[in-house]
Amino acid sequence: MSRQVRARRPRGASRVGARFEVVVGPVAHGGHCVARVPDEQSPSGTRVVFVRHTLPGERIVLEVTEGTEGDRFWRADAVEVLEASPDRVAAPCRLAGPGLCGGCDFQHVTLERQRGLKADVVREQLSRLAGLDVPVEVEAVPAPPGDPAAADVDQGLRWRTRVQWASGPRGERALRKHRSREVVVVDDCPITRRDARDAAARGTVVERVDAAGAVHGFEVDADGFWQVHPGAPATLVEAVLAALAPRPGERVLDLYAGVGLFARFLADAVGPGGRVVAVEADRRAAGHAAANLAGAAEVARGPVDRVLATAYDEPFDLVVLDPPREGARRPVVEQVVARSPRGVAYVACDPAALARDVGIFAEHGYNMSGLRAFDLFPMTHHVECVALLERTDSDLR
Repeated sequence: MSRQVRARRPRGASRVGARFEVVVGPVAHGGHCVARVPDEQSPSGTRVVFVRHTLPGERIVLEVTEGTEGDRFWRADAVEVLEASPDRVAAPCRLAGPGLCGGCDFQHVTLERQRGLKADVVREQLSRLAGLDVPVEVEAVPAPPGDPAAADVDQGLRWRTRVQWASGPRGERALRKHRSREVVVVDDCPITRRDARDAAARGTVVERVDAAGAVHGFEVDADGFWQVHPGAPATLVEAVLAALAPRPGERVLDLYAGVGLFARFLADAVGPGGRVVAVEADRRAAGHAAANLAGAAEVARGPVDRVLATAYDEPFDLVVLDPPREGARRPVVEQVVARSPRGVAYVACDPAALARDVGIFAEHGYNMSGLRAFDLFPMTHHVECVALLERTDSDLR
């Protein structure tokens, strides 16, 4: 649940273990806040430090966890809180804290403030990378009706339906420390369902999604991609449909389609007179998509940029983009705009990648006319966005 980091060549004397008293600055993308510490080796006389386990405005003692004299910035943990934020709370997990499990970033923060921090990050990324100044609200996502863990989900807990466990020294379930290969043995993870499926499991499962007045089942590999929050699939489907407002008879491209979640509900919306094409690179996912769509949509297997470079070059009315964390990037964005859609729904799990791609769309006359953000990953820094991009010269809004 935490990202491992590749060792870097030292650029000078290590500062790991150094401690500083600071007042913490704003939140930054990645689950940490920005602080500055005095540093004679820096031309400015200060060094930027990205600090975990803190909140903007707190006065803390930080301890450097990564960094040498030649680095542009250091990383650190807040190891002592001298003046706490009113938004600080006791973490619900005993393994949340410096040097412990790296799976969560914000267990020490109220849920309301967590969402505010995520909104600040989305807003800052769009401003810095796309030149946009837009209001952002991160919406809570409830569990589906009838979910026995709904009360816990409302508190930001027990939402993870699948988890990839590491192995402890005696084979126990474990999770990794932040940016490390070291593990922490875990008897119970409060954000994870007690019956959560192991992400390394094999076989095929069926996920049912009740959205937009219809219920559809989706075959998916047990170790394949599927949203881990139980309320996520329906929430995202309804957000995409609300943004695009598909009409009967329209033509739709669903890119990075996975097992066909969006394509299936889009096919309902455009009806038998419309056309939906789902493009997916993964062989297994594309195979499941073909079964899940059952003729309601076409499935094209292959990398999105390559498929669009050789096929489906006619105009399409609507496009759904749900790329991996690195975003769609320029080749795909330019192939999308070449098809002159009236609207593009961009589903993004990384606000920086979203902002970069929104900037590329703007170069081609497509501006962001709507944005919703969802708290699909409480207690972590991750946030899911659905952006609507429309042609500025279009009267089809």
